[in-house]
Amino acid sequence: MLDPILKIIIAYLIGGILGSLVLGKLRGVDIRSMGSGNAGATNALRTQGRLFGLLVLIIDIAKGVLVVRWLPTATLPAIPTDPEVSIAALRLGCGLAVIVGHVYPVWFGFRGGKGAATVVGVVGAFEPRLLVPLLATWLVVLLLTGFVSLATMLAGVALVLAVALLEPANTSLIAFCAVLAAFIVYTHRSNIVRLRAGNENRARRLWLLRPRDR
Repeated sequence: MLDPILKIIIAYLIGGILGSLVLGKLRGVDIRSMGSGNAGATNALRTQGRLFGLLVLIIDIAKGVLVVRWLPTATLPAIPTDPEVSIAALRLGCGLAVIVGHVYPVWFGFRGGKGAATVVGVVGAFEPRLLVPLLATWLVVLLLTGFVSLATMLAGVALVLAVALLEPANTSLIAFCAVLAAFIVYTHRSNIVRLRAGNENRARRLWLLRPRDR
């Protein structure tokens, strides 16, 4: 049982390598002290510019793909694999661990991002078809409302519905996506408070229904 436990721990530690904080250290900034205070790609884009935000997004997505595709089948030095452990189940465990590591990174005082980009990487690694409803919902809600947070949460709900329709027999994946959706809502709880209070920030350049200046 040592092999799967170590792999889940490694997945968590990889998740804790946040693109915004690693690149921020190279630039001499900590974006958690800027903008919304979040260490994700959205705040990186708003406070550091497009290139910085894009690089953060790529890093945070890539680690989700890497952990799900490579880690469960990797051979750890001097650690025998456990033939009784299902690779499919281990992928789910590592996928969840890398997202938790992103949100609560041990390397950065357990103050990370909200996990959305890493969720995209994990979901894409499991089943690329699920990215279509996930990203389509995110884009449509963002264009209609201007709220990145609302778009992200509703995309999580769309993910659960999509996997139930596309993979109805895969109860493990359905349950996994339901946990992801709930976790996304949990990490956006401060955004929910601001949405209810009417003071959540909007991506005004992408908000199609914004009031036009006269």
